[in-house]
Amino acid sequence: MKLATLSEGGRDGTLLVVSRDLKRAVRATGIAPTLLAALESWGTTAPQLEKLSDALNGGVERGAFDLDARQLAAPLPRTWQWLDASAFHSHGDLMQKVFKLAPIDGRDTRPLMYQGGSDDLLGPCADLPFPSESDGIDFEAEVAVIIDRVPLGTAAAQALAHIKLILLANDASLRALAPVEMKTGFGWIQAKPSTSFSPIAATPDELGPAWSNGRVCLPVQVHWNGKEFGHPDASAMAFGFHQLVAHAAYSRNLSAGTIIGSGTISNESYRTVGSACIAERRGIELVDTGAANTGYMRFGDRVRIEMFDRHGASVFGAIDQKIVKAS
Repeated sequence: MKLATLSEGGRDGTLLVVSRDLKRAVRATGIAPTLLAALESWGTTAPQLEKLSDALNGGVERGAFDLDARQLAAPLPRTWQWLDASAFHSHGDLMQKVFKLAPIDGRDTRPLMYQGGSDDLLGPCADLPFPSESDGIDFEAEVAVIIDRVPLGTAAAQALAHIKLILLANDASLRALAPVEMKTGFGWIQAKPSTSFSPIAATPDELGPAWSNGRVCLPVQVHWNGKEFGHPDASAMAFGFHQLVAHAAYSRNLSAGTIIGSGTISNESYRTVGSACIAERRGIELVDTGAANTGYMRFGDRVRIEMFDRHGASVFGAIDQKIVKAS
Protein backbone atom coordinates (compact mmCIF):
# COMPACT_ATOMS: atom_id res chain seq x y z
CA MET A 1 0.00 0.00 0.00
CA LYS A 2 0.95 3.62 -0.41
CA LEU A 3 0.56 6.22 2.33
CA ALA A 4 0.84 10.00 2.54
CA THR A 5 0.17 12.86 4.93
CA LEU A 6 -2.24 15.67 4.12
CA SER A 7 -1.31 19.12 5.42
CA GLU A 8 -4.36 19.50 7.62
CA GLY A 9 -5.39 18.66 11.16
CA GLY A 10 -2.34 19.89 13.04
CA ARG A 11 1.45 19.79 13.02
CA ASP A 12 1.57 16.06 12.19
CA GLY A 13 -1.02 16.25 9.41
CA THR A 14 -3.66 13.68 8.51
CA LEU A 15 -2.92 10.13 7.36
CA LEU A 16 -3.97 9.21 3.82
CA VAL A 17 -4.09 5.95 1.91
CA VAL A 18 -3.15 6.58 -1.74
CA SER A 19 -4.02 4.59 -4.85
CA ARG A 20 -1.26 2.74 -6.68
CA ASP A 21 -1.45 5.16 -9.61
CA LEU A 22 -1.07 8.07 -7.15
CA LYS A 23 -4.22 9.73 -8.47
CA ARG A 24 -6.70 9.17 -5.64
CA ALA A 25 -6.56 9.17 -1.86
CA VAL A 26 -8.76 8.64 1.18
CA ARG A 27 -8.38 9.83 4.76
CA ALA A 28 -7.50 7.03 7.16
CA THR A 29 -8.41 8.86 10.35
CA GLY A 30 -10.82 6.09 11.36
CA ILE A 31 -7.78 3.83 11.67
CA ALA A 32 -5.02 6.21 12.82
CA PRO A 33 -4.91 10.02 12.87
CA THR A 34 -1.29 10.24 11.70
CA LEU A 35 1.34 8.03 10.12
CA LEU A 36 3.40 8.06 13.32
CA ALA A 37 0.40 6.81 15.28
CA ALA A 38 -0.09 4.06 12.71
CA LEU A 39 3.55 2.99 12.95
CA GLU A 40 3.45 2.83 16.73
CA SER A 41 0.68 0.22 16.52
CA TRP A 42 1.53 -1.23 13.11
CA GLY A 43 0.46 -4.78 13.92
CA THR A 44 -3.08 -3.52 14.44
CA THR A 45 -3.27 -0.66 11.96
CA ALA A 46 -1.52 -2.23 8.94
CA PRO A 47 -4.24 -4.82 8.18
CA GLN A 48 -6.92 -2.13 8.42
CA LEU A 49 -4.96 0.20 6.16
CA GLU A 50 -4.47 -2.62 3.66
CA LYS A 51 -8.22 -3.21 3.59
CA LEU A 52 -8.80 0.49 2.94
CA SER A 53 -6.15 0.41 0.22
CA ASP A 54 -7.87 -2.51 -1.49
CA ALA A 55 -11.18 -0.65 -1.46
CA LEU A 56 -9.55 2.49 -2.85
CA ASN A 57 -7.75 0.63 -5.65
CA GLY A 58 -10.91 -1.30 -6.39
CA GLY A 59 -12.84 1.93 -6.90
CA VAL A 60 -15.39 1.19 -4.17
CA GLU A 61 -14.21 3.62 -1.47
CA ARG A 62 -16.78 6.42 -1.28
CA GLY A 63 -14.59 8.85 0.63
CA ALA A 64 -11.90 9.02 -2.07
CA PHE A 65 -10.79 12.31 -3.63
CA ASP A 66 -8.30 13.44 -6.29
CA LEU A 67 -4.78 13.72 -4.90
CA ASP A 68 -2.76 16.92 -5.25
CA ALA A 69 0.87 16.52 -4.14
CA ARG A 70 1.06 20.25 -3.41
CA GLN A 71 -1.29 19.68 -0.47
CA LEU A 72 0.94 17.05 1.10
CA ALA A 73 3.43 17.31 3.93
CA ALA A 74 6.30 14.89 4.34
CA PRO A 75 4.89 11.44 5.18
CA LEU A 76 6.31 12.10 8.65
CA PRO A 77 6.38 15.90 9.14
CA ARG A 78 8.34 15.28 12.33
CA THR A 79 9.46 12.11 14.02
CA TRP A 80 11.64 10.71 16.76
CA GLN A 81 14.79 10.23 14.74
CA TRP A 82 16.40 10.75 11.30
CA LEU A 83 19.59 8.77 10.73
CA ASP A 84 21.48 9.11 7.47
CA ALA A 85 24.14 6.75 6.19
CA SER A 86 26.76 6.95 3.47
CA ALA A 87 26.19 3.57 1.84
CA PHE A 88 27.47 4.23 -1.69
CA HIS A 89 31.22 3.69 -1.76
CA SER A 90 31.71 5.26 -5.18
CA HIS A 91 30.62 8.60 -3.74
CA GLY A 92 32.79 8.31 -0.65
CA ASP A 93 35.82 7.17 -2.61
CA LEU A 94 35.53 10.13 -4.97
CA MET A 95 35.24 12.61 -2.11
CA GLN A 96 38.30 11.10 -0.43
CA LYS A 97 40.28 11.46 -3.63
CA VAL A 98 39.18 15.04 -4.22
CA PHE A 99 39.88 16.23 -0.69
CA LYS A 100 42.96 14.02 -0.22
CA LEU A 101 41.47 12.31 2.82
CA ALA A 102 42.88 9.18 4.38
CA PRO A 103 40.86 5.98 3.81
CA ILE A 104 38.34 5.29 6.55
CA ASP A 105 39.27 2.22 8.59
CA GLY A 106 36.65 -0.52 8.49
CA ARG A 107 34.52 1.16 5.85
CA ASP A 108 33.78 -2.25 4.23
CA THR A 109 32.44 -3.73 7.45
CA ARG A 110 31.04 -0.78 9.40
CA PRO A 111 28.48 1.63 7.87
CA LEU A 112 28.96 5.38 8.16
CA MET A 113 25.97 7.10 9.76
CA TYR A 114 25.09 10.40 11.42
CA GLN A 115 22.05 11.67 13.31
CA GLY A 116 20.24 14.56 11.65
CA GLY A 117 17.42 16.83 12.73
CA SER A 118 13.97 15.23 12.64
CA ASP A 119 11.83 17.99 14.15
CA ASP A 120 11.13 19.86 10.89
CA LEU A 121 10.85 17.63 7.82
CA LEU A 122 9.65 19.22 4.58
CA GLY A 123 6.99 18.11 2.13
CA PRO A 124 7.62 17.22 -1.51
CA CYS A 125 6.59 20.58 -2.99
CA ALA A 126 7.64 22.88 -0.17
CA ASP A 127 10.04 25.70 -0.99
CA LEU A 128 13.58 25.15 0.31
CA PRO A 129 14.61 28.25 2.29
CA PHE A 130 18.30 29.01 2.75
CA PRO A 131 20.12 31.97 4.33
CA SER A 132 22.67 32.61 1.57
CA GLU A 133 23.73 31.35 -1.85
CA SER A 134 27.34 31.62 -0.69
CA ASP A 135 26.79 28.65 1.64
CA GLY A 136 26.99 26.24 -1.33
CA ILE A 137 23.41 24.98 -1.72
CA ASP A 138 23.27 21.37 -2.88
CA PHE A 139 20.60 18.69 -3.28
CA GLU A 140 21.15 15.04 -2.39
CA ALA A 141 18.81 12.38 -3.77
CA GLU A 142 18.47 9.38 -1.48
CA VAL A 143 16.30 6.39 -0.67
CA ALA A 144 15.07 6.09 2.91
CA VAL A 145 13.12 3.62 5.01
CA ILE A 146 10.78 3.99 7.97
CA ILE A 147 10.83 1.31 10.65
CA ASP A 148 8.66 0.13 13.51
CA ARG A 149 10.22 -0.34 16.96
CA VAL A 150 13.54 -2.19 16.73
CA PRO A 151 14.93 -3.70 19.94
CA LEU A 152 18.53 -3.14 20.96
CA GLY A 153 20.86 -5.71 19.42
CA THR A 154 18.61 -6.74 16.55
CA ALA A 155 20.68 -8.56 13.91
CA ALA A 156 20.58 -7.69 10.22
CA ALA A 157 18.78 -10.94 9.40
CA GLN A 158 15.88 -9.92 11.63
CA ALA A 159 16.03 -6.19 10.88
CA LEU A 160 14.53 -6.57 7.40
CA ALA A 161 11.12 -7.37 8.92
CA HIS A 162 11.17 -4.05 10.78
CA ILE A 163 11.30 -2.01 7.56
CA LYS A 164 7.69 -0.98 7.01
CA LEU A 165 7.87 1.84 4.45
CA ILE A 166 10.20 3.12 1.73
CA LEU A 167 10.40 6.68 0.37
CA LEU A 168 12.72 9.18 -1.33
CA ALA A 169 14.59 12.03 0.34
CA ASN A 170 16.30 15.26 -0.64
CA ASP A 171 18.92 15.59 2.07
CA ALA A 172 19.99 19.12 1.17
CA SER A 173 23.46 20.28 2.16
CA LEU A 174 25.28 23.58 2.54
CA ARG A 175 28.67 22.58 1.20
CA ALA A 176 30.61 25.67 2.28
CA LEU A 177 29.68 25.03 5.91
CA ALA A 178 30.30 21.28 5.99
CA PRO A 179 34.14 21.34 6.14
CA VAL A 180 34.05 23.81 9.02
CA GLU A 181 31.73 21.63 11.08
CA MET A 182 33.52 18.41 10.18
CA LYS A 183 36.78 19.76 11.60
CA THR A 184 35.16 20.29 15.01
CA GLY A 185 34.44 16.58 15.38
CA PHE A 186 30.96 17.35 16.69
CA GLY A 187 29.05 16.66 13.46
CA TRP A 188 26.74 18.73 11.28
CA ILE A 189 24.21 21.32 12.42
CA GLN A 190 24.21 24.34 10.09
CA ALA A 191 25.44 22.36 7.08
CA LYS A 192 22.40 20.09 7.18
CA PRO A 193 19.12 22.04 6.88
CA SER A 194 15.69 20.41 6.94
CA THR A 195 15.38 17.24 4.87
CA SER A 196 12.55 16.86 2.33
CA PHE A 197 10.69 13.68 1.48
CA SER A 198 8.63 12.26 -1.37
CA PRO A 199 4.84 12.55 -1.23
CA ILE A 200 4.41 8.79 -0.93
CA ALA A 201 5.77 6.22 1.50
CA ALA A 202 5.22 2.71 0.10
CA THR A 203 5.29 -0.69 1.75
CA PRO A 204 8.10 -2.91 0.42
CA ASP A 205 5.67 -5.23 -1.39
CA GLU A 206 4.61 -2.34 -3.64
CA LEU A 207 8.07 -2.44 -5.25
CA GLY A 208 7.84 -6.13 -6.17
CA PRO A 209 11.21 -7.55 -7.31
CA ALA A 210 12.71 -4.05 -7.22
CA TRP A 211 12.95 -4.51 -3.45
CA SER A 212 15.75 -7.06 -3.02
CA ASN A 213 18.29 -7.77 -0.28
CA GLY A 214 17.36 -4.61 1.58
CA ARG A 215 17.89 -2.43 -1.49
CA VAL A 216 15.72 -0.56 -3.98
CA CYS A 217 16.90 -1.80 -7.37
CA LEU A 218 15.77 1.14 -9.48
CA PRO A 219 17.47 4.30 -10.78
CA VAL A 220 16.58 7.68 -9.31
CA GLN A 221 15.85 10.48 -11.76
CA VAL A 222 17.32 13.87 -10.78
CA HIS A 223 16.55 17.06 -12.72
CA TRP A 224 17.97 20.50 -12.02
CA ASN A 225 16.09 23.40 -13.62
CA GLY A 226 14.37 20.99 -15.99
CA LYS A 227 17.55 19.30 -17.24
CA GLU A 228 18.54 15.78 -16.34
CA PHE A 229 21.40 15.77 -13.85
CA GLY A 230 21.69 12.05 -13.23
CA HIS A 231 19.99 8.68 -13.03
CA PRO A 232 22.20 6.51 -10.77
CA ASP A 233 20.83 3.14 -9.68
CA ALA A 234 19.99 2.81 -5.99
CA SER A 235 20.85 -0.90 -5.92
CA ALA A 236 24.57 -0.13 -5.60
CA MET A 237 24.46 0.26 -1.81
CA ALA A 238 27.45 -1.36 -0.10
CA PHE A 239 25.17 -2.07 2.86
CA GLY A 240 21.50 -3.00 2.60
CA PHE A 241 18.94 -1.19 4.72
CA HIS A 242 18.64 -4.22 7.01
CA GLN A 243 22.34 -3.82 7.78
CA LEU A 244 21.92 -0.09 8.38
CA VAL A 245 19.03 -0.75 10.79
CA ALA A 246 21.08 -3.33 12.67
CA HIS A 247 24.02 -0.91 12.86
CA ALA A 248 21.80 1.80 14.38
CA ALA A 249 20.26 -0.66 16.86
CA TYR A 250 23.58 -2.09 18.06
CA SER A 251 23.47 -0.35 21.44
CA ARG A 252 19.93 1.06 21.77
CA ASN A 253 16.29 0.58 20.90
CA LEU A 254 15.01 2.41 17.83
CA SER A 255 11.58 4.01 18.14
CA ALA A 256 8.81 3.35 15.64
CA GLY A 257 8.88 6.14 13.09
CA THR A 258 12.68 6.31 12.89
CA ILE A 259 13.79 7.16 9.34
CA ILE A 260 17.08 5.82 7.97
CA GLY A 261 18.59 7.21 4.76
CA SER A 262 20.94 5.61 2.25
CA GLY A 263 23.15 8.61 1.67
CA THR A 264 23.65 10.17 -1.75
CA ILE A 265 22.87 7.62 -4.47
CA SER A 266 25.97 7.01 -6.53
CA ASN A 267 27.35 4.52 -9.08
CA GLU A 268 30.88 3.64 -10.13
CA SER A 269 29.86 4.71 -13.64
CA TYR A 270 29.03 8.26 -12.51
CA ARG A 271 30.60 9.75 -15.60
CA THR A 272 27.95 7.90 -17.64
CA VAL A 273 24.85 7.87 -15.43
CA GLY A 274 25.41 11.23 -13.79
CA SER A 275 25.10 12.09 -10.13
CA ALA A 276 22.53 12.67 -7.41
CA CYS A 277 24.27 15.72 -5.93
CA ILE A 278 26.26 18.66 -7.25
CA ALA A 279 29.26 17.93 -5.03
CA GLU A 280 29.88 14.67 -6.84
CA ARG A 281 29.82 16.32 -10.27
CA ARG A 282 32.23 18.99 -9.00
CA GLY A 283 34.45 16.21 -7.68
CA ILE A 284 34.52 14.53 -11.10
CA GLU A 285 35.43 17.86 -12.70
CA LEU A 286 38.26 18.39 -10.23
CA VAL A 287 39.68 14.94 -10.94
CA ASP A 288 39.31 15.25 -14.71
CA THR A 289 40.27 18.87 -15.32
CA GLY A 290 41.67 20.22 -12.07
CA ALA A 291 38.80 22.69 -11.61
CA ALA A 292 35.17 22.49 -10.51
CA ASN A 293 33.12 24.25 -13.18
CA THR A 294 29.59 23.50 -11.97
CA GLY A 295 28.28 26.00 -9.45
CA TYR A 296 25.89 25.27 -6.62
CA MET A 297 22.20 26.16 -6.59
CA ARG A 298 20.91 29.70 -6.63
CA PHE A 299 17.66 31.24 -5.44
CA GLY A 300 14.91 30.48 -7.96
CA ASP A 301 16.43 27.14 -9.03
CA ARG A 302 14.33 24.00 -8.96
CA VAL A 303 15.24 20.39 -8.21
CA ARG A 304 13.09 17.36 -9.05
CA ILE A 305 13.73 13.87 -7.67
CA GLU A 306 11.62 10.88 -8.73
CA MET A 307 11.83 7.12 -9.20
CA PHE A 308 9.97 5.05 -11.80
CA ASP A 309 9.30 1.32 -11.87
CA ARG A 310 10.12 -0.94 -14.80
CA HIS A 311 6.79 -0.04 -16.40
CA GLY A 312 7.41 3.71 -16.21
CA ALA A 313 5.07 4.43 -13.29
CA SER A 314 6.18 6.80 -10.54
CA VAL A 315 6.71 4.80 -7.37
CA PHE A 316 6.81 7.51 -4.69
CA GLY A 317 5.70 10.61 -6.59
CA ALA A 318 8.09 13.50 -7.14
CA ILE A 319 10.03 15.78 -4.86
CA ASP A 320 9.76 19.05 -6.82
CA GLN A 321 11.09 22.09 -4.98
CA LYS A 322 12.18 25.68 -5.50
CA ILE A 323 15.19 27.22 -3.76
CA VAL A 324 14.28 30.48 -2.00
CA LYS A 325 15.93 32.97 0.32
CA ALA A 326 14.94 32.46 3.95
CA SER A 327 12.86 35.35 5.22
